[in-house]
Amino acid sequence: MNKSDRANIIIDALNEAYPETPIPLDHKDIYTLLIAVLLSAQCTDKRVNEVTPELFAMASDPFAMTKLSVESIYEIIKPCGLGPKKSKAISNLSHTLVYEYDQKVPESFEALEQLPGVGHKTASVVMSQGFGHPAFPVDTHIHRLAHRWGLSNGKNVQKTEKDLKNIFPESDWSRLHLQIIYWGREHCQARACYGLECYICKSCYPRRKTPVKHKRG
Repeated sequence: MNKSDRANIIIDALNEAYPETPIPLDHKDIYTLLIAVLLSAQCTDKRVNEVTPELFAMASDPFAMTKLSVESIYEIIKPCGLGPKKSKAISNLSHTLVYEYDQKVPESFEALEQLPGVGHKTASVVMSQGFGHPAFPVDTHIHRLAHRWGLSNGKNVQKTEKDLKNIFPESDWSRLHLQIIYWGREHCQARACYGLECYICKSCYPRRKTPVKHKRG
């Protein structure tokens, strides 16, 4: 079975399991989505959704956020982890949006990645889920499953993203990003399946007997 065959199996299974792909991070606009995605680094979406209501009640736009001290932002978001770094990034990127972008989140990868605390993955999520542009953000779930499913042998998320973009049609990227995350959380977790048990793993590799060792992202 080649990659194209496996890709077709994966698309069919994911479309059946997740015909709808709601954005898992609660937000009301692109700015609050950006902040939520930034907070989600090394943190669960559930925890982010528990923290952001209080933060957004105090400041749900860049100008209001600039009026909060870094310390007060930190006190709210510290359950998400990396609190000192994230609170500074939220404050600094909000100042940048106010003084350089008239409070509007820029609609380009280049500009987003220049914002404090915003890397390629965060920019990709915002471009995809916020602006509707094709993007394939790769998180730890996607990086792990791409290896288990024989779609990439990349040792980092950059290589995995490139491989996935070469395999799947551009029109499917944004939907697949969410579908693969959902599948990884529900059916093919890091400390379960190991490439041997879930429907997709068994369908793509019916003769596999050895657990898949993950390449770090």
